[in-house]
Amino acid sequence: MRVPTPSVILSRVRPRYLIVDDSPAFLAAAQNLLEHQGLAVVGVAANAGECLRSVDQLAPDVILVDVDLGNESGFDLARRLARRGIRAELIFISMHAADDYVDLIASSGAAGFVAKSDLSRATIERALIEAPEAGRHRADG
Repeated sequence: MRVPTPSVILSRVRPRYLIVDDSPAFLAAAQNLLEHQGLAVVGVAANAGECLRSVDQLAPDVILVDVDLGNESGFDLARRLARRGIRAELIFISMHAADDYVDLIASSGAAGFVAKSDLSRATIERALIEAPEAGRHRADG
């Protein structure tokens, strides 16, 4: 089965987004911001368990995952999603700079990284467009 590439995802009428972060205030702010910018945020999750249930129920095209989920790691969640064969693109978000996580992001197979302070439709779409094809977060990759 062919897996959609970022350009295919962005060309869809309205890709579906899921935001995963342990801060209720950030979840609300990010959802409001991205919806105001025209993105279809179909759900939010506060931890890995909620994310996995939401992915099963909502089938998002893109999952924004905080690197630090309190007692959990966003990188561990990315591995769990990959083992389950989840085909959504994954973008890490963090209040820290990408340089702090460059090796972990590269080895995770995620489509990219966006700093929370830069979160916007434009930065998310740029991360999807610039995502390397090799080693991407996919069931077949």
